[in-house]
Amino acid sequence: MQISIENKPDPNKLLDWYDSNAREMPWRIAPKKRLAGIKPDPYHVWLSEIMLQQTTVASVKPYFVKFTTKWPTIQDLANAKDEDVMGAWAGLGYYARARNLLKCARLIANEKNGKFPEANEALLKLPGVGPYTAAAISSIAYDNPETVVDGNVERVISRIFNVHTELPKAKKELSTLAKQLTPEFRSGDYAQAIMDLGATVCKPKIPQCDICPWVNHCISKRKGTSKYLPRKLGKTKKPTRYGIAYFVERVDGAILTEVRPPNGLLGGMLSLPSSEWGDTFHDDPPIDGDWEIKNDLVKHAFTHFDLNLKVMHVTANLEQVPRRGKFLGPDELDSNNLPTVMKKVWKSIKY
Repeated sequence: MQISIENKPDPNKLLDWYDSNAREMPWRIAPKKRLAGIKPDPYHVWLSEIMLQQTTVASVKPYFVKFTTKWPTIQDLANAKDEDVMGAWAGLGYYARARNLLKCARLIANEKNGKFPEANEALLKLPGVGPYTAAAISSIAYDNPETVVDGNVERVISRIFNVHTELPKAKKELSTLAKQLTPEFRSGDYAQAIMDLGATVCKPKIPQCDICPWVNHCISKRKGTSKYLPRKLGKTKKPTRYGIAYFVERVDGAILTEVRPPNGLLGGMLSLPSSEWGDTFHDDPPIDGDWEIKNDLVKHAFTHFDLNLKVMHVTANLEQVPRRGKFLGPDELDSNNLPTVMKKVWKSIKY
C-alpha cells in the first residue's frame, strides 16, 4: 500500500509533540539533550531493548537501574559471573534473554572492541538480537532511518490507515506503511515518538484523539473504527501443566537448591528442586524424608502454558545427602535471585 501525499501524516508534527511530551526513562536521552548533541549510549539502548522484549516499561525500569549500577559498561557485564547476572535478572522472565545478554556482551567486549555495530545487518548477527531490536538499536543509538515497529506502533499505524487485517497477518502490511513514514532526520527521536504516541495517547481501549498530533490524518477516527483496531485473532486457550516443588530446609537453616539445565524454560536459573512439569503430578523428591504437603497450589502463568505446583516441605538433618541439588546457607542464598514461580513457592513456606 502506497501512501498518498495528502494522507501522509507529518513526522514534524509528531516530533514537535514528542519534544514536549517525551516519557522520561533511565535509558533515554531526552529530545532537548539530544538536539544539544548528547548521544545515547549504545550499551544502554541495547540493554533496555533486550529487557523490554515482551515486558512492560514499568517492570524494566528498576532492573535497568540495577544492571547499570552493578555493571556500568559492556565490559563490566561481559566480565560478570553467569550466576550473578542470572540472579539479577530473576523475576524479569523470559530467561533466554539473560543467557543471550551475556553471550552478546562477551562477543562485543572481546571481538568488537567494546563497540556495538551501527548497521542493521551487523546488529542482526548478535546473539538475542532480532529484526525489531536491531532496528531499535540502529535508530535510537545511531540515528539511522530504520523502521521500528512494536505493538504500540502497530496500533497507531492500523488506526491512522484504518487497517482491518487481523494480527499477526497484518504485520507485513503495517511495517510497510510505517516504513513510508520514517523520516531521514531525527530518526531515533521519531522511533521513540511514535512508540510514546501509542503508549500514552493512542491507547488500546480509550484513545485520546483530542490530543493526538496526527488526528487530522487518522482514517479510523473519521470512520469511527478506532476502538476496534488493531484486529487480532482470538487467543487459543493455554494448556495447564502440573508439577511438584520440593522445599528442603536443613536443621542449620540451609535450603536445598538446584541450577536448572542451561537450555529450556528458566534455563541456567538457580531454583528450588522440582519434578518435571507435565500432564500430571509426577513425584520425584530430591531427598528422603517425611514430606508434608501444603494445602494450596502455587499457580503461575507462563507465555505458553499455566503451571500448577504442589508444594512439599521437609526438614533434613546434617548427615543427609540429596540425590540432586546443593544446600545453600542463609548467607549464600538470596530468595530474590529465584525465578518468580519459585519465589511464590518460597513465600508459601516462609510467610
